[in-house]
Amino acid sequence: MRWLAPMAIMAATLGGCSDPAELAVDGAWVRLPAVASRPGVAYFTVHGGPQPATLINVSSGWAVRADMHESMAGAGGMMAMKPLQDLAIPANGTVAFAPGGRHVMVYGINPAVHAGDTMTFTFTFADGRRIRRVARVLGAGDTGPQ
Repeated sequence: MRWLAPMAIMAATLGGCSDPAELAVDGAWVRLPAVASRPGVAYFTVHGGPQPATLINVSSGWAVRADMHESMAGAGGMMAMKPLQDLAIPANGTVAFAPGGRHVMVYGINPAVHAGDTMTFTFTFADGRRIRRVARVLGAGDTGPQ
């Protein structure tokens, strides 16, 4: 039992020595369109590393094209969308792509992709870093992850 207190102090000290978090992407998912000729939508969260980063592209080999957008209230209370050419990711910050806000429009999804499948996405940053993540695919009427 005498060794328990020194071990706890050592564990607490080592916890403070851990490496800073790296730039990461998680929680990726895609909602398929209700009509096959329309775009699907991808959502995910980007976690900033020790330095600021800039997300410049999101792509998937399972789609013809993917474009970043942001939804916002427009004239008369109608929702409007504007394309995002890039997006600043603050150091140690979190940027969410979620329903009603930032999202990726996914055009020309391969017809072989169905609800329950996965799609791989590549997230490209201005400094050349690329992060590949697998996204769960949900049907048009499915409830998104909580």
